[in-house]
Amino acid sequence: MDLVIRDARVIDGTATPSYRADVALADGRIAEIHRQGSPGPRPTAPRTLEADGLALSPGFVDMHAHSDLALLRDPDHSAKAAQGVTLEVLGQDGLSYAPADDRTLAEVRRAITGWNGDGSDIDFDWRTVGGYLDRLDRNFGGRGIAVNAAYLIPQGTVRMYAVGWDDRPATEAELNRMRRLVDRSMAEGAVGMSSGLTYTPGMYADDAELTALCRVVADHGGYYCPHHRSYGAGALEAYEEMVRLTRSAGCALHLAHATMNFGVNEGRAPELLALLDHALDAGADISLDTYPYTPGCTTLAAMLPSWASEGGPGPVLARLADDPTAARIRHDLEVVGSDGCHGVPIEWDTIEISGVGAPALAAHVGRTVAESARLRGEEPWVTARRLLLDDRLGTTILQHVGHEENVRQIMRHRVHTGGSDGILQGDKPHPRAYGTFPQYLGRYARELGVLSLEECVAHLTSRPAARLRLPDRGYVREGYRADLVLFDPVTVAAGSTFDAPRTLPTGIPYVLIDGRFVIEDGKRTQVLAGRSVRSTDTPARWTGSAGA
Repeated sequence: MDLVIRDARVIDGTATPSYRADVALADGRIAEIHRQGSPGPRPTAPRTLEADGLALSPGFVDMHAHSDLALLRDPDHSAKAAQGVTLEVLGQDGLSYAPADDRTLAEVRRAITGWNGDGSDIDFDWRTVGGYLDRLDRNFGGRGIAVNAAYLIPQGTVRMYAVGWDDRPATEAELNRMRRLVDRSMAEGAVGMSSGLTYTPGMYADDAELTALCRVVADHGGYYCPHHRSYGAGALEAYEEMVRLTRSAGCALHLAHATMNFGVNEGRAPELLALLDHALDAGADISLDTYPYTPGCTTLAAMLPSWASEGGPGPVLARLADDPTAARIRHDLEVVGSDGCHGVPIEWDTIEISGVGAPALAAHVGRTVAESARLRGEEPWVTARRLLLDDRLGTTILQHVGHEENVRQIMRHRVHTGGSDGILQGDKPHPRAYGTFPQYLGRYARELGVLSLEECVAHLTSRPAARLRLPDRGYVREGYRADLVLFDPVTVAAGSTFDAPRTLPTGIPYVLIDGRFVIEDGKRTQVLAGRSVRSTDTPARWTGSAGA
């Protein structure tokens, strides 16, 4: 034995009542669990940690993370490590950095600067999914990364690679190329495929194209994780589309940041849950994730109508600079309701600027577009247009359009898991990036009683591990990996707020990955125990004629 955690309140991930036990670790795994009152000697080791009643749970799995570059640039990564996150799922919302060629990589870096920075500090020495996962493993001189990471194939990047930024159906040759890219990427270790169906160019894919790609994902046992076509007007129809599409493809479905937002959806969570229950009862394989907050977070450019975003960042900026075209964009945003804003006319007093790339624009941060416009004596669209142009589409926003009762009802569901959707960039990021998991444990389990503590831990551990098909993670069990969290059920809480979003949580004094302390006595150690977590190795299977 390397370490014994003595007298812990074990919350094992099964949602059953907790129990007291000594938990012994050896060689990065749980070697023995000795329940209080069991016969036989208690385990011993060169080191003993007196838990003194702290809760011991499996490490938390962030099912929706945007740390694709943060893990490469920041060895500390306390934003997640201090929350007890031991595994993040990257490649979200259909846009990330592999697979790519030189052209696609340059374009996607520019398109998601607001999410991850421009990457000027990163050596992009990979072009494939396997290469990216290898890079995670050999990062920081071969020491690895702060927490473990799995990867979803970004469908928008795949379409960018094979088709470009045009709003049109893919040709058969282009579809074959996308199939082969997805097939190869799954064989290299991706756990599934994501989409951002309100983001270009992924939104230009029709259902037939998405179904064809999902069939390839299903052949490898992966899952489809869509940011679907609307979280506002038409949200239920958008959810139903994803359920129907994946059932046709025979592919598991995981709904990203499953919310019901905007005034049109207030109080409508039961309709979504009834739709999902009907599909689950009919045999569908569905799960979902949410963050425990009401505002969303994205880029200001994401609000634009899809026709204005065709062609990529360069053409978008040209359209914004052209007065007649800009007037048409404004009409779609403010009167019609653009597809980028989920079919709902934009309300500028709900759009808070959370980050800018250009330092000269810093005064806007923390204000809504409407507030900034009032201070400047101009209409909100004029301010928004100026921001988009001067910040080269890099502005990030908080969108205050959620409903608390919808959030609570969805998190109770039987297939719910936790995901931060945490964007770490910007001067004033969403507090969910630093607070999602203690927010679940502290506010929603302890204070509000929306979930019991045991249920809450299961939502954050074993359920996501099952979706990711991880055979030795997600539970406190003998033989399982020693990815563990010790937290105080009485004091655990998110420190991050909208005013101070980078404040670390309280009540999580110990976090272990692979049996090594990454958080000890409430402080980040120098340990880099994270590695890529890959799907079970499977050979490429799709045998279409067109190569990538």
